[in-house]
Amino acid sequence: MPLPEEASTSTDPVSFSSLGLIKPLLEALEQLKFTEPTEIQQQSIPYALEGRDIIGVASTGSGKTAAFALPILQKLWDEPKGLFACVLAPTRELAYQISQQFEALGSAMGVRCAVIVGGMEITAQAVALAKKPHIIVATPGRLNDHLENTKGFSLRNLKYLVLDEADRLLDMDFGPVIDKILKVIPKERSTYLFSATMSTKVAKLQRASLSNPVRVEVSSKYQTVSTLLQYYCLMPQKEKDTYLIYLANTLAQNSIIIFTRTVHDAARLSIILRTLGFPAIPLHGQLSQSQRLGSLNKFKSGGQRVLVATDVASRGLDIPSVDIVINFDIPTHSKDYIHRVGRTARAGRAGKSITLVTQYDVELIQRIEKVIGKKMELWETDKEEIALLRERANEACRVAANELKEQQNSGKKRKRGGEGGRRDDRDRDDDVVEAGMPTRKRASRGGRR
Repeated sequence: MPLPEEASTSTDPVSFSSLGLIKPLLEALEQLKFTEPTEIQQQSIPYALEGRDIIGVASTGSGKTAAFALPILQKLWDEPKGLFACVLAPTRELAYQISQQFEALGSAMGVRCAVIVGGMEITAQAVALAKKPHIIVATPGRLNDHLENTKGFSLRNLKYLVLDEADRLLDMDFGPVIDKILKVIPKERSTYLFSATMSTKVAKLQRASLSNPVRVEVSSKYQTVSTLLQYYCLMPQKEKDTYLIYLANTLAQNSIIIFTRTVHDAARLSIILRTLGFPAIPLHGQLSQSQRLGSLNKFKSGGQRVLVATDVASRGLDIPSVDIVINFDIPTHSKDYIHRVGRTARAGRAGKSITLVTQYDVELIQRIEKVIGKKMELWETDKEEIALLRERANEACRVAANELKEQQNSGKKRKRGGEGGRRDDRDRDDDVVEAGMPTRKRASRGGRR
């Protein structure tokens, strides 16, 4: 099989109009204040407009969504029809975000999108699909449910398929479901595969789904942007909560995302910070879909300035003007660190990341420094101020522990019966599974996992 053709690079300044985009799209870009194309857009859009399949390898925050949305919308302008394109995304939040960007870029064309994800009413989704939206943005599990069970729905006439965050799609074991979807869509279509990294799994998927693709690569395997200042903050393990409160206090004027490894810590820390008067909200996979979207929208709009999140928020989500990312826990995989800190210093803006390092984390931080090829600087702290905060921090921890206990008890009373949408829960993101939260076991013998 021939290898993907490598896209050539040019150093000349490029505008959106010089890429060959039509006037309605140029007007939408101007309204959105997209002044010039990013590197991935410059390199991939001309090939996409020629009708080529694309493999895009680019770091988070590089403008990948517009790189595939603009060529699709341009073709839709020429051939307006329903069920024109389908975008597969690994998580619900990312699916909503992609849909919003399609609607914004296609505003002059009246483009109609449907988001098909788990955790939402399946009947309402079937009604939306019956109206034949131009663009479907879906997570694989729920889309496959509709393809198998929704009467009258098929993607037989699909013109475009996009696999976004392909490495994450495969990390979350969506491979078999994607294979099923590939079998029921036309072979004669354009396919775009975008990924932050090219693993062997992604290469295998590329061979199965793309035809004579052009490979566009604008980032090395792992890297952070030059406008990001990266720090570490040393502390004893037992003082982590107090140090976090100290950082939140000294950085109170900034918008902050705090990343935790577990759902429990995300919930606990958001209560601790709220108890102490900080405008903090949680974002994790055990919240309902409407709660998660609510948290995200409050943070994006500036209504709440502190978001405490698991890795739900670390991939693909474009949250403008995040000043600081704090890693409460160090991720075990270096690429997860890169995606977390990629929430700040986006699109050429400056940003800071601070990673909390205890006596048990030194090896992990050294491994990350080796991968990114940079030494982090020490974040200086005021020991006296931390000592003064200790008592209030301990009291807030007690309040949080009691509140979580109450929530757990009331949750147990409510949790009676029903499949409750567990079948397509993988698109809730990987924080429930990866963070070591217990998953609900089925009572049936030898059933599916």
